[in-house]
Amino acid sequence: MDRLQNTVRPYAWGSTTAIPALLGEEPTGEPQAEMWLGAHPGDASRLERGHRPTTLDRVIAADPEGELGAAAVARFGPSLPFLLKVLAAGRPLSMQAHPSLEQARAGFAAEEAAGIPLDAPHRNYKDANHKPELICALDEFEGLCGFREPADAAALMASLDVPALAPLVETLLGKPAPEALADALATILSMTGDEARRTVAEVARAVEAAAGTDPTGALAGYAYAAREFPGDTGLIASLLLNHVRLQPGEALYLGAGIPHAYLRGTGVEIMANSDNVLRCGLTPKHIDVPELLRVVVFEPTAPDVLRPAAAPDGEHHYPVPIDEFRLSRYTLGAGPAVLHGRAPQILLCTEGAARLTGADGSVLDLDRGRSAFLPATGTDTSLSGPGATVFRATVTL
Repeated sequence: MDRLQNTVRPYAWGSTTAIPALLGEEPTGEPQAEMWLGAHPGDASRLERGHRPTTLDRVIAADPEGELGAAAVARFGPSLPFLLKVLAAGRPLSMQAHPSLEQARAGFAAEEAAGIPLDAPHRNYKDANHKPELICALDEFEGLCGFREPADAAALMASLDVPALAPLVETLLGKPAPEALADALATILSMTGDEARRTVAEVARAVEAAAGTDPTGALAGYAYAAREFPGDTGLIASLLLNHVRLQPGEALYLGAGIPHAYLRGTGVEIMANSDNVLRCGLTPKHIDVPELLRVVVFEPTAPDVLRPAAAPDGEHHYPVPIDEFRLSRYTLGAGPAVLHGRAPQILLCTEGAARLTGADGSVLDLDRGRSAFLPATGTDTSLSGPGATVFRATVTL
């Protein structure tokens, strides 16, 4: 068992207080957006082996089967297939979608062949992997996820009484769903100049004015995005998406091609080990419209909020349709939970204090905000700590 030290990324959209509160530290006043737990080379977790500091990616590279287990290496390759994060949104993240595995491989190879530096601002593919992800709320968490039915999006736009939206309403009502959504998004992303700025300003005023009388709370979310990104056509694109609000313990799975944006809140996020993002609004960063339109899946998709039931040992498992990651949340009672050791695991304590006890009698205590890596030893580990909440990230074999 290895205690992890993890890097916090200070993206501008990060909360100034949420991650410091989790770690029991004083806020610095600077945004702290994501704490990365894993072996991604961009910010691998740190640990000590043999009383020497190192990083988790180096440990795994030195002995993949010893750390990950032969079954995981055979299935996923010689690297940790998932990345765990604590995500703390103090303001909206960009609207985005992620590529499929085939799209990521092709896109990465093409950009490598073109000689585009990995850190170039117009680079789309930072690696050759897909990025399905799951977000589990630690507090009330608000976001946008998946396309509305075109008729619903048209009704929402029409209700705002902004004349410049009339052509979009007509597009959404006059074509089959995939074509309507694709044409509407392409039209929005092509808007430029003074006309675009006027339209965005009119939509922003309309959603702000209507938010107070909206019983669903969705318009308040759009109004919030408008205030944070004035003049951004992503506000209009966001009206195509479903508004969703997660309560603590609820989760949302996002597969390839599903457009989404996180608006505010703190959650535990797990994803395939990738950093590939195609943006479509609410951002000053590069938007590659043709590539985005190729990646996005233009089908209406209602948010599927996951509310798992507790197993007798306190495990709440969030089922997903992929095997690269498996996320559980343990709410510990009087008795211990048994963690089977066939696969690599990362554990994160988010409430109370937990104790890990290995088959050899070794002990590792995890206070709130602390984390550990458990290699695939093939032996079981006991997890205890009445009242503690612990997230467990592993793979499905």
